Amino acid sequence: MSRRGLLGAAGLAAAGAALTGCGVSGQGAGKAPESEDFWAGKESNGELDFANWPLYMDADRTQLKEFTEATGIKVNYDEAVQENHSFFGKIQPKLADGESIGYDLIVLSTGIELVKLVELGYLAPLDHTKMPNFADYAGQKYKDPSYDPGNRFTVPYTSGITGIAYNPEYVDREITSIADLWRPEFEGKVGMMADPQEIANFGLLLNGVAPADSTVDDWEKAADKLKEQRDKGIVRRYYEQDYIQPLTNGDVWLSMAWSGDVFQQNAEEGAGLEFVVPEEGATLWSDLMMIPNTAANPVDALMLMDFLYEPDVAAGLAEYINYIPPVPEVQTILEEKAAEASGEDKEFLEDLVGSPLVFPTEEDYAKLHNYVPLSVDQEESFSPLFLSVTQS
Repeated sequence: MSRRGLLGAAGLAAAGAALTGCGVSGQGAGKAPESEDFWAGKESNGELDFANWPLYMDADRTQLKEFTEATGIKVNYDEAVQENHSFFGKIQPKLADGESIGYDLIVLSTGIELVKLVELGYLAPLDHTKMPNFADYAGQKYKDPSYDPGNRFTVPYTSGITGIAYNPEYVDREITSIADLWRPEFEGKVGMMADPQEIANFGLLLNGVAPADSTVDDWEKAADKLKEQRDKGIVRRYYEQDYIQPLTNGDVWLSMAWSGDVFQQNAEEGAGLEFVVPEEGATLWSDLMMIPNTAANPVDALMLMDFLYEPDVAAGLAEYINYIPPVPEVQTILEEKAAEASGEDKEFLEDLVGSPLVFPTEEDYAKLHNYVPLSVDQEESFSPLFLSVTQS
């Protein structure tokens, strides 16, 4: 299962929880302190515990070794995050009691778990005066996002695009539009995602509505549009994370898709799939670094967060992860590395730096949207609306 595949499964788990009514009452709800109050008197302790997803750093932990060499701070790294909902379930009781969760830095995704962490006051407000690399090198698309205005609590670890992939072996014309996923000529050959937020975004964008600005009325109209597509038999299946192989072998001809999956399938299997950011727009998702407010070593965690925005360090991560780095300068660094490389390394690096799946064009960025910003209460009505499409 790919990293984004794990995230897709996580979205479904979160949606299922919403159906059972996962409010925030009785969970130690509180308000996050102001940044200067939280950080007053705190100092580096020379170590930190970092919880991340599998496959999100090379086996040698190169960037962490570089951090230790630069700062003397030891990092205990744990691939502890297998899925957003279950990880939140593990840490929530301790956070509610004001106890350490055993980690000073965690990576979770845009979505309902992030909303809960913020609404319950479980995250430390970041001290941006101590984050010069983020200020200097982060791309504008990753600053002041709708899901975390002002990056008060989070900064991206890596990002990706939910767009459209198609197999030119079976589709004899260029695909450019979300509307193509509704065309009768592709009856029974279209793949859509089962995740409520992902599929909602495409219904909204098809109707000309930016997800971040959408209303309940917009959601209902988007769901109606998606039901129309389903009832006409155009959708072959609503996929969790397993759409890539059917797309490769022709069971489906075009599908909603994650950019990193398509890049990796083409690089590893020579699949020849095409990926596009449709003219109506697409979704930019992020996996985010954040500090629990009970962290024992928050200063060290903040230092590592900022260190990962050093362009050379970010380039090393992007070379391994193959998703979109939040540091635009990475592309130039990897171009220079490709020019000096040879053989398969050179070929891979040239493919990487030339791929809009990893380095979107400015034209693509202009069409990318964040998810619908949901409160916990809104999530409980939002998810069932779109699950009624995919689980019918």
